[in-house]
Amino acid sequence: MSTAPTVANRQGTRNTGRPRSEQSRTAVLDATRNLLATTRVGDLTIDAIARESGVAKMTIYRWWANRNAVVIDTFIDLMLPSTPVRDADSAMEAMSEHLILLVRQYRGEVGKMVAEILAEGQSDPVLRDAFRERFFRQRRADVRAVVVRGQETGEFSAELDVDTALDMMYGAVYFRLLMGHKNLDARFGKDLAAMAATLLRSGRQK
Repeated sequence: MSTAPTVANRQGTRNTGRPRSEQSRTAVLDATRNLLATTRVGDLTIDAIARESGVAKMTIYRWWANRNAVVIDTFIDLMLPSTPVRDADSAMEAMSEHLILLVRQYRGEVGKMVAEILAEGQSDPVLRDAFRERFFRQRRADVRAVVVRGQETGEFSAELDVDTALDMMYGAVYFRLLMGHKNLDARFGKDLAAMAATLLRSGRQK
């Protein structure tokens, strides 16, 4: 008989034992961030994180199920505050701001980190699935809600296939990030926001 997944199984973050010390949590995430500047995700170990952070290995395992969970939490901790999906009056304003901030963040260490996670995830399905469940699904749902709201208010085309539009907008960012054939510069961010506006409004009733 199957049982419902625990928080640790579903999210990779354990909820047993004593509450986490925020100071220790920050130390672990900062240490992981520092290590990933010179270490591949696949080569990172809990032992190294414990040494770098000064937090006991047993304590880390009490709070996180595995290395992947620590890496993803580190990414989320950097990513979410810096690329908000605002509940602005204008859905287009919210989308434009988000896309420009996304491109800006992916130019630096956050981009390097997510590229490492995605690359490692090709041979590590556990990491790939954890990233999808703990970051991708919720972030996509948040952005999707903005687009649907824009459709409901008449700002965006009611005929638009929302999922295809999201794949086109985000696909452009991730393609440049992973292929490296063009820069994720400020001009690209502005151009992407402008093209997204055309895409989202195309077919809108006059």
